[in-house]
Amino acid sequence: MKVTIVGAGNVGATCADAIAYRRIASEIVLVDIREGFAEGKALDIMQTQTTLGFNTKVVGSTNDYSKTAGSHVVVITSGIPRKPGMTREELIGINAGIVKSVAGSLLQYSPDAIFVIVSNPMDTMTYLAYKSLGLPKNRIIGMGGALDSSRFKTYLSLALDKPANDIQGMVIGGHGDTTMIPLTRLASYNGVPVSQFLSEEQLAKVSADTMVGGATLTALLGTSAWYAPGASVAYLVDSILNDQKKMIPCSVYVEGEYGQNDICIGVPCIIGRNGVEEIVKVDLNDAEKATFAKSADAVRSMNDALSTVLS
Repeated sequence: MKVTIVGAGNVGATCADAIAYRRIASEIVLVDIREGFAEGKALDIMQTQTTLGFNTKVVGSTNDYSKTAGSHVVVITSGIPRKPGMTREELIGINAGIVKSVAGSLLQYSPDAIFVIVSNPMDTMTYLAYKSLGLPKNRIIGMGGALDSSRFKTYLSLALDKPANDIQGMVIGGHGDTTMIPLTRLASYNGVPVSQFLSEEQLAKVSADTMVGGATLTALLGTSAWYAPGASVAYLVDSILNDQKKMIPCSVYVEGEYGQNDICIGVPCIIGRNGVEEIVKVDLNDAEKATFAKSADAVRSMNDALSTVLS
């Protein structure tokens, strides 16, 4: 199985590293616009084979998309972060141009690939990929919910002082500080609702910490996080390539699900060999429904900045 990752920066390279040492794919192609950068990252990862015990082939390419031919999954991490003085519309316009160009080049060489979108703003870039590529909606997946849910479970683990792998929980809605929705009501510790162990005040803090999880790391690191995003992409790719049918919250195109249409937003999905194999219906209460609708409105407003790109 072959995976292409466009963007060999922190997130893309960490994703490649995780896929390689977990033996998820037999070949990984890293693509970057910077001369020699992807080649260097690929060689560095390859030189860990004998110490980490994997045989995945990792290839680097400077903008040569012919090397990506026949990829089963393609991951797009490329784009720029928002800079001081830059408007939201300017950021979207620049990243939309990058994502649209990259996606088109990838599709040319891998017409049957499943696309995983990581570039920000992620829900809007996923919507752009769906609208511009003309592919079935099951083949366009935004990664954000997987990352947000991993952060949610981490904060629950810290509050409970219990192992994170014994905790279940998910985050739906938009992938943004004010749009994501940690479903604290449905979270559990080995099948027992976490509300039996944590107070409403504690759960509210877990939810708030989750929502600013990315911003917290940016403030601490001086740049965006990469270990958890890279691992979340690898987790998603693993479920696709190995047909694991995991339920993973992802940003996908909805047509009536959760009361929304013509938008990509985070909802629980069954992820397998065909990409999004099912959107799972979770019975939300009235407050959660209202919050989800508000989140969708915010994402839809963000999408308005795509009008010139999609025209």
